[in-house]
Amino acid sequence: MNTKNLVALALLMGMGVVLHAVVPPFVLGMKPDMMLTMMFLGIILFPEKKNVLLVGLVTGILSAMTTGFPGGQIPNIIDKLLTAFIFFGLLMVFKKYRGSVVNAAVLTSVGTLVSGTIFLTSAYFIVGLPGAFVGMFSLAVLPAIAFNAVFMVILFPVALTILRRTNLVATP
Repeated sequence: MNTKNLVALALLMGMGVVLHAVVPPFVLGMKPDMMLTMMFLGIILFPEKKNVLLVGLVTGILSAMTTGFPGGQIPNIIDKLLTAFIFFGLLMVFKKYRGSVVNAAVLTSVGTLVSGTIFLTSAYFIVGLPGAFVGMFSLAVLPAIAFNAVFMVILFPVALTILRRTNLVATP
């Protein structure tokens, strides 16, 4: 594992945790997960299994520490680890389009959908949900899908340009 890559991933996780901590919960303790976008960006920029494991685990732990969802610590860790590898799998399937902003936005949308589903399902079985699954999904996950996709469309080209200029990432 390259030290430069670790530093870049740590910076992404640091920015993600700050965004995750400051965004207020808006539906029964749920909030749009800004850490997801940063996790997805890290996986797109550094697509190796060991990086995916590290980013998924760190994102899960940091999300658990800053969650506003009652009892959401364990579901956050489960969700981020599984979502990281599912996202990585999808990225490998569509690696031909890896440098595309559209691909990054679509994969972010699908990844957010997967993450929200895994989180709500694991929370349902581990701690119970404070509301109906469908209601929480439609009021929290669906807006997060749109928000994260737009955030990725803005962030991806900027991050890619910076990392190319510093030679931290090969041209996708």
